[in-house]
Amino acid sequence: MGYIYLTIAIIAEVAATSALKASEEFTRWIPTLIVIVGYGIAFYCLTLVLRTISVGTAYALWAGLGVVLVSFVSAILFRQTPDLPAVIGMLLIVAGVVVIHLFSKTVAH
Repeated sequence: MGYIYLTIAIIAEVAATSALKASEEFTRWIPTLIVIVGYGIAFYCLTLVLRTISVGTAYALWAGLGVVLVSFVSAILFRQTPDLPAVIGMLLIVAGVVVIHLFSKTVAH
């Protein structure tokens, strides 16, 4: 169940973070509502994740995958395409997530 909650937390966080720009400094109410609800769901689900996955591992997966997905969404929605160094950095983040997931003893397999 931990990974299901983690997936929900990541998706909610990506939606909330992506809506931050669209909220135009909280002046547009629908994107602002998405920010508030999205972060609420993300943090609630993250607390549920911590029942089965260590804090460090859960946060590394949540933050790492969130960075990559937010960059992908912002490239599509806002045409903010990352440059080559950013792409390389994100590939390193993904590699780190894979290493944690495959080899760390702190992850419940």
